[in-house]
Amino acid sequence: MATGTDQVVGLGLVAVSLVIFTYYTAWVILLPFIDSQHVIHKYFLPRAYAVAVPLAAGLLLLLFVGVFIIYVLLKNQKVTKKTQ
Repeated sequence: MATGTDQVVGLGLVAVSLVIFTYYTAWVILLPFIDSQHVIHKYFLPRAYAVAVPLAAGLLLLLFVGVFIIYVLLKNQKVTKKTQ
């Protein structure tokens, strides 16, 4: 069973994900159809970042996953050598 803290953290993660998804969707899908002189454009990054930001986030995610896998593998090798 999830504790109250787990539920609050989960709700926070869902809320942050929803805000990011809504912002990115409005930025990439809706903003090109709004006049470039409209005031709403000042709340969004330039369109060039629409590809660069997710690409950088994906590469960082792959980096952290790879480092974690290497760490676990090396740790397991040390434990295996000690038991032999």
